Amino acid sequence: MEIWINPACSKCRSALHLLDEEGASYTVRRYLEDVPSPDEIREVLGRLGLEPWDITRTQEAAAKELGVKDWPRDAASRDRWIDALAEHPKLIQRPIITADDGTAVVARTDEAVRDALQR
Repeated sequence: MEIWINPACSKCRSALHLLDEEGASYTVRRYLEDVPSPDEIREVLGRLGLEPWDITRTQEAAAKELGVKDWPRDAASRDRWIDALAEHPKLIQRPIITADDGTAVVARTDEAVRDALQR
């Protein structure tokens, strides 16, 4: 299991705390320092069953500068979104846990973290 975190994020710290309480074995990826490639983002999106716009933090300054709220949300625009996430990793919703069964969850709640632990 791997968890993508921003250490400054309270939701990330909460998820780590819960994983530790449950005695989970996991690897931490500080995705702002170890930036995922477009292919890694595609893989995680597949595991999540989501589209890139579903995990984009549209209120971040970079998102506003890029104008992502106005970008089309369709198959033709998918790579544009993925490239933006790779170039501006702060836009990636966090934390994301890749579970042992090949799935992933956006672990912003305790329930989502527990769901990942059960996979």
